[in-house]
Amino acid sequence: DFLKEESCGQCNPCREGIKRMLEILTDICEGNGKEGDIELLEELGTMIQNFSLCGLGTSAPNPVLTTIRYFRDEYEAHIKDKKCPAGVCKPLFHYEIDEEACNGCRLCALKCPEKAITGEKKKPHELDQDKCIKCGICYDACKFSAVVIK
Repeated sequence: DFLKEESCGQCNPCREGIKRMLEILTDICEGNGKEGDIELLEELGTMIQNFSLCGLGTSAPNPVLTTIRYFRDEYEAHIKDKKCPAGVCKPLFHYEIDEEACNGCRLCALKCPEKAITGEKKKPHELDQDKCIKCGICYDACKFSAVVIK
């Protein structure tokens, strides 16, 4: 969004290209990416670099092109498997409580800002997916690796 807002708008490659790259990246991160999106991002990025009139336009695609070059498998996982290996694209993962690992210490339940985790002390807890905002606090709080990313 920053690059889109900073574009002066005087040249089409930068103005429209950055906007289109953002749309594609958003789709990918929301689980709506499709075959050909990676190649389209590469093509758009190269076009923006070659035909923009200012430094912003010529350098704006660099982060995307670099991550595609070095982390292409992550892009492919987002598109093909609808998974985010890094666990940061919220629409592509969820937390679960492993009943076998959970000892019912209640630490995750006490830390959860949405009260999405319930259960009796010393018994495995449950996580309500409808209440969970995927903030990761429960994951960080659990000392027994009972909160897992799926």
